[in-house]
Amino acid sequence: MAEFTRYYEAGDVVADSVVLHETQISARLEQPEADAEPKAVIVTFNTADREVVAQKLNDLTADAGGYTSRPPSPWMQFLFVFGPFILIILVLWFIISRGLRNAGGGAGMLGSFGKSRHRTLSKEMTGVTFKDVAGIEEAKDEVTEIIEFLKSPKRFTKLGGRIPRGVLLIGDPGCGKTLLAKAIAGEADVPFFSISGSDFVEMFVGVGASRVRDLFKQAKESAPCIIFLDEIDAVGRRRGGGFSSGGHDEREQTLNAILVEMDGFNTGDGVIVIAATNRADVLDPALIRPGRFDRQISVPLPDLKGRLEILKVHAKKVTLGPDIDLEKIARGTPMFSGADLAAIINEAAISATMDNKDFVEHEDLEEARDKVKFGRARRSRVREADENKLVAYHEAGHAVLQATLEHTDPLHKVTIIPRGGAGGATFSLPEKDRMGYSLKWILDTMRVLCGGRIAEEKAMGDASSGASMDISQVTRLARTMITEWGMSDRLGFVRYAGEDSRESFVAERDFSDETAKIIDEEVKRLVDEAYGDAASTLEHNWAAVERVAEALLKYETLSADDVFKLIGGEPLNKPTVSDLLADPPKSVAPPASSRGASNPQTDLPPGAIPSPA
Repeated sequence: MAEFTRYYEAGDVVADSVVLHETQISARLEQPEADAEPKAVIVTFNTADREVVAQKLNDLTADAGGYTSRPPSPWMQFLFVFGPFILIILVLWFIISRGLRNAGGGAGMLGSFGKSRHRTLSKEMTGVTFKDVAGIEEAKDEVTEIIEFLKSPKRFTKLGGRIPRGVLLIGDPGCGKTLLAKAIAGEADVPFFSISGSDFVEMFVGVGASRVRDLFKQAKESAPCIIFLDEIDAVGRRRGGGFSSGGHDEREQTLNAILVEMDGFNTGDGVIVIAATNRADVLDPALIRPGRFDRQISVPLPDLKGRLEILKVHAKKVTLGPDIDLEKIARGTPMFSGADLAAIINEAAISATMDNKDFVEHEDLEEARDKVKFGRARRSRVREADENKLVAYHEAGHAVLQATLEHTDPLHKVTIIPRGGAGGATFSLPEKDRMGYSLKWILDTMRVLCGGRIAEEKAMGDASSGASMDISQVTRLARTMITEWGMSDRLGFVRYAGEDSRESFVAERDFSDETAKIIDEEVKRLVDEAYGDAASTLEHNWAAVERVAEALLKYETLSADDVFKLIGGEPLNKPTVSDLLADPPKSVAPPASSRGASNPQTDLPPGAIPSPA
């Protein structure tokens, strides 16, 4: 204000040009020349001092007729006060609307949040037919009827038949449930709606049910088609069990919507629902009753023939060497899933590539099998001489018992190379897939498990923690024999395992404390007897144990033939580890027909009993 007063009293300000704004005073300055560019003076002051400034300005310009006052705009005052809040609200709305658009499949704002998030696949997009599915022939036969219905529904309705409305695929992870569903869509050449059970569940109540209704609505419009619900146990769990939050739980509302939709559409619509789960025991009974998922197809782990077929399917994608024996690998992979077998072929191809080979050799498949099952070999790990000797005797104890006991699986190989969490491993060769276990096989297997600790104590005069997994396995076998398999004369032909309840954390037991004490005594008796029998056998063959242990320290890995030679007292004429490192073997070019081929041999490959040390 002082600056403006100085200009005004000096006569430099045009008298009628003074204007009082909200926070400024402006005025034009007198120009000495007429054609000069007009200049102005602007003085800024604090808004809180406006009344004081107005009074001083009034006194200053009273003789010249006063000044012009321009009060602040009400809109400017409104924006000044509420503008920040409006800006924050707009930013939040923009962020939320983008999230809702993404969650709703891009269809729009809030209304799209309840839209189904499924993926629609055609035959060309799936690219899978029954030729790509192997090892589950029975499951393929069962779904053939569904394919025939989708191709020619009138053929079934002519005689009054009704195709199942829903098909539930049950099996362990990696067995091919999703692959089988894709093959059904590829064979039937119909739209394939794929969605996971978890895609129905959101933080907002009612969204899951809305997505279910939208999914079935679109499916009816695209009929004939297939709806595939993967991992349906995410929304199909039994209602009212465990720690459910009540009747208004979002998962229960979603499940109710699925039940209504599956019971509401007509079978003539040509919409078939296929669901997959590995936890069929937790599904709601209303979901799997006839009329909804009224056909349950088991997708089991492949047997020997199935594993061989799966290996052949995946082996078509890689170049195989002349020594490849897929049947041998199939025999050595009991309890492997289709995904495990695919991983073996892939890991073998990667290993051969890293070694600059022109094709995959059998040793690559053997190494890949061990890597998938037990982890990567830790060849760089340096162990002390005493620790290495302890591991060698531990594995020698297992190997000699595996080779000499009558009712065990045949020995395949033994190694002291660390792999995964194990310091070494003794691999056995199941001659066939077992549907059950005989008492003789169980007892001999328990003796083999005890052999590692016995050899450690006799050779080193001390025990180690390396037998922890052996102890766990032999104890579990003994307890299962008594509580589930009725193999105890003292307890008889009775099951004492209790009820298998997975819906509650509270353990259930249907026998008394006295019976529990007897069970513990019987478990200890069985383990002690197995330990004593194993110790007696190793004492009788101790010279063979020492020869096998010394050979393991020298060669690191021994085949079954090597072990049998050592037991018979024959010398081994094979290169040591140092020799192999100094002169690595060279690959031989494969024949033109080697891709995907196999040459079955009589040797069998392993399933293994790891022995960490």
